[in-house]
Amino acid sequence: MIRHLVLFKLNDGVKRDDPQVVAGAKAFQELAGKIPELEFWECAWNITDRPIAYDFAINSAVADEGALKRYIEHPAHQAAAGQWRGFATWVIADYPF
Repeated sequence: MIRHLVLFKLNDGVKRDDPQVVAGAKAFQELAGKIPELEFWECAWNITDRPIAYDFAINSAVADEGALKRYIEHPAHQAAAGQWRGFATWVIADYPF
């Protein structure tokens, strides 16, 4: 199994209640059940407010590197991630467990 973690940081001046941010969060929340490669899926807003904190997180798992590649290339994932490019930056970590 591979854990796929993503942490998003909203760009300066962008707020969580901005309509594009709300739509972006909803797009990720709706990925659950849409992409067969996802063995585990959760995403949520960070509840802490610290200078080093990121704003939104995805914690997911896939079976192997092939499944990770198919997930990343899936049109629903590409559409959701594409929304976030306009208002956030992110970091990822993929590791076996």
